[in-house]
Amino acid sequence: MTAPRVFVVDDHAMVRAGVRAELGDDVAFVGEGADVPAAVEGIRATRPDVVLLDVHMPGGGGRAVLETLRAEMPDVKWLALSVSDAAEDVIAVIRAGARGYVTKTISGPDLLDAVRRVADGDVVFSPRLAGFVLDAFAAGGPVVPEPEEEATDPGLDLLSAREREVMQLLARGYTYREIGSRLFISVKTVESHASNVLRKLQLSNRNELTRWAATNRLL
Repeated sequence: MTAPRVFVVDDHAMVRAGVRAELGDDVAFVGEGADVPAAVEGIRATRPDVVLLDVHMPGGGGRAVLETLRAEMPDVKWLALSVSDAAEDVIAVIRAGARGYVTKTISGPDLLDAVRRVADGDVVFSPRLAGFVLDAFAAGGPVVPEPEEEATDPGLDLLSAREREVMQLLARGYTYREIGSRLFISVKTVESHASNVLRKLQLSNRNELTRWAATNRLL
């Protein structure tokens, strides 16, 4: 059996390293990308069999990578690998052209099986996610509305540009330390921005912020 050629797209270096360690020599790793531009460039250069694709990343996320390259590279298979098990994320990336969607709780052997099956042309989902897709496509019609150009909540206008950056990273689950590293600011400054964001949006905690950001298509 020829090892599938795999490209990994994820903005966390530890996740990329973990995938490489789990899959080992059973696949041929041809490259990796930490953001949308690097991923697009790398996939064009390496033409892998399968792209393991994180859904939520700065700059448009995995869906932006897929939509940029799908028509140009029809032979590449796309497998979403995400922390999110939200129905809207699953359906959106499948509509964009992914052949499967698994969560990051998947075991190494199961991930290897998913990669091989997608490379062979199968469709693969984590068990509880398959129902989302079946229900969505059985119902017909647009399941996931197109993002609006602007958020519907006027509270967004109260945030500064930096507070919006912090808000999005908080909503995606990054820690204060990770946000500080990404934005080149101190943890104390992140804490200050986070407090301002919650106060201006009249939210109590990060869970409420994540729901608010999802509702306003800001993830």
